[in-house]
Amino acid sequence: MNPVQTAVLYGLAVDAAHLTGKEVVLDAYCGIGTIGLTASDKARQVVGVEVNRDAVRDAIGNAKHNGVKNARFFAADATAWIREAANAGQKADVVFMDPPREGSTPAFIESVARMAPKRIVYVSCNPETMARDLALLTQKGYRAEGFTPVDMFPHSAHCEVVGSLVRVK
Repeated sequence: MNPVQTAVLYGLAVDAAHLTGKEVVLDAYCGIGTIGLTASDKARQVVGVEVNRDAVRDAIGNAKHNGVKNARFFAADATAWIREAANAGQKADVVFMDPPREGSTPAFIESVARMAPKRIVYVSCNPETMARDLALLTQKGYRAEGFTPVDMFPHSAHCEVVGSLVRVK
């Protein structure tokens, strides 16, 4: 892990969200909550979803440790959770996506589109699955605004990318 570049990566993700303090933010595939918690002081509400129960327990602990009161975390599969939330008419203004190397799922992307957030910030460690997912998101009415690579491990081929998409339909 590279803590200096991790801070850069999360800062870029939060900047790409263009938060004003009024937004409901969904942090999908949230792990221990780092992106959502980084954004919490610029959002009205943060909702984190992560399949790993231990990570969710850590996310809740991280929120308490940092005095973050506007974040909730759920232990659930991101695709199943967002499908249920979209079916129930729940909305998010901004969605942070930081999926595993395999990328997201078509069902997740379909549900995000039904939630119709004004902005999606996609953090990726795999350019191939990111490209596949972005193609689906553009078909669902989103336009890519920009991408910023972050060299997480100098002298290696590993690079993270922060991509920003805006709703156009």
